[in-house]
Amino acid sequence: MATAQQIKSLVRSFTAGDDEHFITVALQIAAHSAKKGNGKLAQELRDLVDETKRRRNQDAHRGTVPIARTTGELAGLVATSYPKTRFSEMVLSQEAQSPLTRVIHEYRHQDKLRSHGLSARRKLLLVGPPGCGKTMTASALAGELHLPLFSVQLHGLISKFMGETSAKLHTLFESMNVTRGVYFFDEFDAIGADRGVGNDVGEVRRVLNSFLQFLEQDNSDSLILAATNFVGMLDNALFRRFDDVVRYTLPSAQEAEMLIRNRLHAFLPSRVGWKKVQSAAKGLSHAEIARACDDAAKQCVIEDCEKVSSAQLADFLSERQAARSHED
Repeated sequence: MATAQQIKSLVRSFTAGDDEHFITVALQIAAHSAKKGNGKLAQELRDLVDETKRRRNQDAHRGTVPIARTTGELAGLVATSYPKTRFSEMVLSQEAQSPLTRVIHEYRHQDKLRSHGLSARRKLLLVGPPGCGKTMTASALAGELHLPLFSVQLHGLISKFMGETSAKLHTLFESMNVTRGVYFFDEFDAIGADRGVGNDVGEVRRVLNSFLQFLEQDNSDSLILAATNFVGMLDNALFRRFDDVVRYTLPSAQEAEMLIRNRLHAFLPSRVGWKKVQSAAKGLSHAEIARACDDAAKQCVIEDCEKVSSAQLADFLSERQAARSHED
């Protein structure tokens, strides 16, 4: 049951029109109910809060007040969104898809697991080359679970003043208990680099030690995702703190074909020279293939073509190959 103080806080926040505080108190009541063994009430309250947020999201798209405003100490630390992305929109290898499916399944049954002294997977380390779906995974998890996505802004987190970064990390992890969501640390090697590296500085070591401590102590209902393109740079202690390491790879020929079919389904002819197209796509990331598909579709629209030919698509993929060569 809610305490008298919580009920008064609900009434005050409703009267003042403070939606953020109203939701915060409702989630505190849900957490209190869960600890007291009333998992059903806790889940019902969370579902009501999620529904409220979804309605506010719809209002935001119609030009009304944004659904999420990061204020106070969190301002400048996170960017907030409510993605509608689903995993059905992604093309992933089975190695990456399997642990993500398990995370969703366990999270949806976390109260049942908790009643047996078990915890759902919530802490994921995403590793792999750029453009292969790590950032989109964060959006898809948030979309599938109807949670807000909090993208951590590392430039706001890492301070030139000694000790401030750890304090900001503490604030961030505290917010995970108050506001349930998907918290995404991209380019995580900026704070998760190996503490044994010779040119490391004391402040970086302190930040990583703080992150490891906060991550281990975290018992919130939020999901924590860290992503890096440089897995070899990460400190070994990190791998023990995460529930799963999800590994991303460049798409196989079959995955590239599936991605192209999904992206260009309205522009593909009935017969496609897939061997030629797959050859042109070899070595490209998911993002690079998607951009080549978009380029082909735009040209088709501008030139009033009904379909994109295999040769045209292969040319756009080859352009991406050339651009990659220049970058390398």
